[in-house]
Amino acid sequence: MTNSTSTSVGARAGRREWTALAVLMLPLLLVSMDVSVLYFAIPAISADLEPSGTQQLWIFDIYAFVLAGLLMTMGSLGDRIGRRKLLMAGAVAFSAASLMAAYANSAEMLIAARAVLGIGGATLMPSTMALIRTMFTDSGQRAKAIGIWSGMMTAGIALGSVMSGVLVEYFWWGSVFLVNLPAMVLLLVLAPVLLPESKDPAPGRFDWLSVPLSMAAVLPVVYGLKEIPSEGWNVRYVVSISVGLLFAALFVHRQRTTSSPMISPALFRGHGFAPAVVLNLVSAFAMMGSAVFTTQYLQSVLGKSALEAALWALLPSVPIGMVAPVTTSLVQRGTNRAHVVTAGFVIAACGYGLLALAGTDSMWLVLTACGVLASGIVMVISQMTDLALGAAPAERAGSASSLLETGTEFGGALGMAVLGSIGAAVYRHDMPGSAPDAARETLGGALAVADRFPGLATAAREAFTHGMQGAAIAGAVLLAGAAVLAAVTLRGVEVRKETPEREKVPC
Repeated sequence: MTNSTSTSVGARAGRREWTALAVLMLPLLLVSMDVSVLYFAIPAISADLEPSGTQQLWIFDIYAFVLAGLLMTMGSLGDRIGRRKLLMAGAVAFSAASLMAAYANSAEMLIAARAVLGIGGATLMPSTMALIRTMFTDSGQRAKAIGIWSGMMTAGIALGSVMSGVLVEYFWWGSVFLVNLPAMVLLLVLAPVLLPESKDPAPGRFDWLSVPLSMAAVLPVVYGLKEIPSEGWNVRYVVSISVGLLFAALFVHRQRTTSSPMISPALFRGHGFAPAVVLNLVSAFAMMGSAVFTTQYLQSVLGKSALEAALWALLPSVPIGMVAPVTTSLVQRGTNRAHVVTAGFVIAACGYGLLALAGTDSMWLVLTACGVLASGIVMVISQMTDLALGAAPAERAGSASSLLETGTEFGGALGMAVLGSIGAAVYRHDMPGSAPDAARETLGGALAVADRFPGLATAAREAFTHGMQGAAIAGAVLLAGAAVLAAVTLRGVEVRKETPEREKVPC
């Protein structure tokens, strides 16, 4: 069997490139934190701005929707105008939107600011990954850099909720947005000095028709998948997903037939690129699918406060920082990439297996399960990101990274929808028929009226835990299947070998 590790042929990075990587971690950390930064700020926002229920949902969701919808557009744009230029433009937009959000005096203004934050985030995410592809031409160093990238992204999501709780405790809710400004200013100062400019030297014309097609493909699907866990398989959400899939087919047709596509079909002819995108999507499915249950378990089943739950939830992230470097080291020392990724999926499946054993008073078991699951998933993500970027030509690094990120958004939303629906079905089946309708729908609804119905709180907590167990079993089966898929599709896959001259794209 061919070993999956390629020979390092690029020029080795020095102190300048590693310092530049530290600079790139600033926008990555902030963009990932903004996914969860409103968890503790929303009660204070609700008291101050008095949003309607619909407006409150949009304050939460508009950021992720805009981010997902524009990733492919921004990745392709960065390939054309320059990744550093796009990164700096996104930093300016992100800073302005953070300032606008911090001092928003109405729900509408805050929703608009969060939308602009999503636009900025869509420029920052693929730009950071594409610049790593440009700066680290040595395959071994690039793998290490991507491992750091993966760990920082995971840490940012975990830190966002905790930071918002601390800031809201001692300051006003706008501080959760103002914290973005110093880091972005530092990025704008250091980026021109440390980051190289890179772009496709012959990108062709920009296909403007692909922009609305890509957004029409992504947004309805993500919207439908995000709503299903809380609202059920409503016809409206099924139609939304169907419409999105229709536009996705039109988008793919456009990319295959136009002379200058936004996402070149040639990317998928790169050896290992397509499996990397699919397996990365499955990883996001598993990670977000578990988060639906574990966050509620800590708060609503164990009775922890929101801040206590967030602080306890940090514990599983401790081993994550060590997993990616160890994984990279294993591959560089000759361990076959297919074996490492397969092992990652098996470890993650074991995490779901532990979660399936949890009872209504199993905090340490749940935290251990989360740590095992996350460690396995980070093993996979770090390797799939490295494989996808190594398989893609350097001039299309922005498009390649945007596809990975879009797949992550799809996978996360799909995980929440599918596993959330399994858990909800088990919950409703286990709840007593005499329980009020609101209590039969959600655990939160049951706890809200539990003081009027003796024994309802205990029954609801047990039903939720059974639902979590059912979803965990489904997750374990899925990841076991993914392990088999990885072993088959990654067999003999090698990272693209390029000369330094090919890597150094003219500005």
